[in-house]
Amino acid sequence: MKTISTPKAPAAIGPYSQAKVVNGMLYASGQIPINPATGDVDATTIEGQTEQVIANIAAVLEEAGSSFDNVVKTTCFLADIADFGAFNGVYEKYFTSKPARSCVAVKDLPKAVLVEIEILAVVE
Repeated sequence: MKTISTPKAPAAIGPYSQAKVVNGMLYASGQIPINPATGDVDATTIEGQTEQVIANIAAVLEEAGSSFDNVVKTTCFLADIADFGAFNGVYEKYFTSKPARSCVAVKDLPKAVLVEIEILAVVE
């Protein structure tokens, strides 16, 4: 088992790691729209926050030696399901291989953000 950690994505804000690689699979913790350079949530819209989440995911994938094309499954959490269309508009630009996905609305997310995404990916 290998622990993945990169300063290009937000540091874990609890007792967990950014990701683990086990038997060629990357199991990534959920990413929220924290800008790793500032430690803050800079974006206020669902589109801006989704872009930051995806940038954080890209950093974790890169550190693990993987890419968006190798993402097998995503689990997406939205603070408001009414944001689904706008969220999906950003999501589909990056997850072009169309991984399996669950997308649900939840009552609250850490730091009162609008979106969180976790991924499973193959590491080649």
